[in-house]
Amino acid sequence: MIHERRPQGRLFRVEPSPCSAPGGGRQKGSRARARLYNGRMSIPELSPQQARARVAHGAVLIDVRQAHERAGGMAEGARGVAKDDLLADPAAHLPIPSQDILLICQSGKRSADAAQSLRAAGYSNVASVAGGTVAWREQALPLVQPMLDAADRDFYDRYSRHLLLPQVGEAGQRRLQQSRVLVLGAGGLGAPAGFYLAAAGVGHLRFADHDRVERSNLHRQIVHTEASVGQLKVDSARERLLALNPSIEVEAVPERVTSANVDRLLEGVDVVLDGSDNFPLRYLLNDACIQHAKPMVYAAIERFDGQLSVFDAGRQRGVAPCYRCLFPEPPPPEFAPNCSEAGVLGVLPGLAGVLQATEVLKLLLGIGEPLVGRLLRFDALGMRFRESRIQPDPQCPVCAAGVPFPGYIDYAAFCRGG
Repeated sequence: MIHERRPQGRLFRVEPSPCSAPGGGRQKGSRARARLYNGRMSIPELSPQQARARVAHGAVLIDVRQAHERAGGMAEGARGVAKDDLLADPAAHLPIPSQDILLICQSGKRSADAAQSLRAAGYSNVASVAGGTVAWREQALPLVQPMLDAADRDFYDRYSRHLLLPQVGEAGQRRLQQSRVLVLGAGGLGAPAGFYLAAAGVGHLRFADHDRVERSNLHRQIVHTEASVGQLKVDSARERLLALNPSIEVEAVPERVTSANVDRLLEGVDVVLDGSDNFPLRYLLNDACIQHAKPMVYAAIERFDGQLSVFDAGRQRGVAPCYRCLFPEPPPPEFAPNCSEAGVLGVLPGLAGVLQATEVLKLLLGIGEPLVGRLLRFDALGMRFRESRIQPDPQCPVCAAGVPFPGYIDYAAFCRGG
């Protein structure tokens, strides 16, 4: 191990490079880099002006970027074929190996790599446009918009930053477009979470809430406005979310969630976001999610504190815990006041709701590590986060492995201790 002192006086640990190890590692690495450099140098690079002149004399110009990248504009005369598609079957797109072929991408790297692969496949007259579409645009050369219908243009424009993420991309964004989420409650948690799920392009949001907007809601339930006071919360939320993203569907269900309708509300959804504010409803929702094998993204807030987790016991019986594993019995009412009794800092539901929306997106996309088996607590006054593990209860009456679903109970009586 080597330590190196930097000018600021701080000590940094520097691991030895594999290339400096005995046995010629450095020489092998240098030779590999030289081969790569020489291979790329063998591919001619043209300026955008030179490329345009070659196209005017019959050269074929291929834009090897993804469709969502090309939606922002392509070099005039270019034909769009994504790099992977081009290299998977070059002859389908370029049937004459001897023709004059020019490749362009965003900045020049992908086109140079693709040109090298085409050269290896027998294409003898291939070049790359130096600087790519960025340089073409900077030199004020003409760009054209690809032929897209209104829906595709909206898709590529609206979600362009998502599409740049390798973990999302077009396939992931299309998956979000086909997803369905139940948001239980259009209040403090459902309001910010719903905003971000709608903005992210989740295709169908089902809001269930029987309440109407009150003025006291407005300091934290940001989906509602002064004009919404007196309106059903689900209708107010639907109006605002469709104004934000008219390409999604928002289903408003102005009903109190009970054992009689919870099965219908969970029908067809992929994830459930728990924005409830009372224990009977949380226990009901937990049991229904286990019965229907749906992941539930849970959060709770009070004053300046919050916590959240993902309960996925319905799909991972005996492996992942459920809400009952964390709270086998509800606390006495005096130890769990709601916001109308204890108060809440207005921004706190926004923090918790955005974290819930993040977990929902991770579950829908199948990326990252959801908060399954973990409880994240945060203290807004100290701005501290801490995490603790939640173990599945092998004696849980609802989610233990091999235990048949016991059916719904009188949750209000259960929470009263009756």
